Amino acid sequence: MRAVIIERPGTIRVGEKPEPTPGADDLIIRVGACGICGTDLHISEGSFPPTPYPIVPGHEFAGEVVAVGNNIQQGKDPVTAKFKPGLRVAVDPSLFCGKCEFCRSGHGNLCLNWGAIGDTVDGAFAEYVKVPAANAYLLPDNISYREAALIEPVSCAVHGVHRLNPRLGDKCLIVGAGTMGLILLQLLLRGGASQVVVNDTNTQRLKRAEQLGASRTATDIAALLKDEPLGFDCVIDATGVAQAMEGAFNAVRRGGKFMVFGVAPQEARISLSPFRIYNDEITVLGSMAVLFSYAAAVDLMSSGAIDTGAMLTQALPLADFSEALEKVRRGEGVKTQILPNGDI
Repeated sequence: MRAVIIERPGTIRVGEKPEPTPGADDLIIRVGACGICGTDLHISEGSFPPTPYPIVPGHEFAGEVVAVGNNIQQGKDPVTAKFKPGLRVAVDPSLFCGKCEFCRSGHGNLCLNWGAIGDTVDGAFAEYVKVPAANAYLLPDNISYREAALIEPVSCAVHGVHRLNPRLGDKCLIVGAGTMGLILLQLLLRGGASQVVVNDTNTQRLKRAEQLGASRTATDIAALLKDEPLGFDCVIDATGVAQAMEGAFNAVRRGGKFMVFGVAPQEARISLSPFRIYNDEITVLGSMAVLFSYAAAVDLMSSGAIDTGAMLTQALPLADFSEALEKVRRGEGVKTQILPNGDI
């Protein structure tokens, strides 16, 4: 089969690999669509520590079941016995060990042996990918493969909103209007925020945020604070940029919450006022990947909670992966996807 292979950081090719075969509890998926994420940029650059090389990246994907493992064929697990060739599925890429202290306490996304399809084992920028059947979710008929490949980032945002736990009527600020910032915008509006303001330096992204219902947009946080001098109840950084995080923290209202959602380099550092955290009773928290949020994301997508027409901006064939990666690096469009088997 054809696949994107990152041999080592900075060395990417599209080449041949053997087609995967299913283990007893696995599915083989013919990939319909796979989205490019900021994590894929980190993997291509060597700045995502869990990744071994060589690797086939790609963790935001959906496709058609073409083969199932023996245990599934024999119906040994009633949860996975439903999977048969021809069914359409989306896949949670999370690979938790289920045995460490964090998994056993319900925090699998903090697993000491954390892994993910496309991040630590071969993923879906390929014609076929092997996945644990327990990670697959049947797709409603009203969701296309391209839309279904958005479910994984939506599930990350759902987990983030669960962590943030905003109150009805909260005034919210999102710093960063990329894919995740725009998904968070839509979820917060649906969840009852009285305002969701979006800040970014990219004016084209801000136009899209306005299209999706942002209460206000600006390229400068200081300008926003002229109208909201007390700040915002909930502030989310969706950039992963240290300087942006520091500016975002300054916009948190007394008694408010500041969530780091964007993925910064491991070595990045930020400077926050501990006195202000104490004196203003500010809650600082993070949100890491997916946790008990994938099924909810499927339902949200099926219900039309996410404007996929505004989010899905580019789709390219497997052979153009390097070009697609550069488009993402330049901040072009919103969600760029690869269609490894054409438009199926």
